[in-house]
Amino acid sequence: MPNRRLTPEELTEARALLDEIRCKLNDLSRGDRELLFAYRRKIYKELVYDERDKPMIRRALKTRKRKEQGGLCTVCNKELPDRYTVLDRLNAVDGYTPENTRLIHQQCDINSQISKRYA
Repeated sequence: MPNRRLTPEELTEARALLDEIRCKLNDLSRGDRELLFAYRRKIYKELVYDERDKPMIRRALKTRKRKEQGGLCTVCNKELPDRYTVLDRLNAVDGYTPENTRLIHQQCDINSQISKRYA
């Protein structure tokens, strides 16, 4: 299922919100570039966690999926390497849950992204 796209009106609202956030961050940092950088990094990191969960949670889910899948990629059915595997969401909006993910080879993920015209 393709990810939902914002309408032109929603894009305008998102840009306005981003402008507000940038202004607030500038106000909070009071001209201190290093503090502004630190605030941006913190906000970015937390928003990524909202989207993807924290690394330890994803790592545990990868371990679980590897065991459930018998160490095989669900796309090509070949053995998964110890590193550079991808926890692939079946439906992005549903998040990283056991029911909504599969563990696949990095190359299988790239091929999937290309076939969906995401890459």
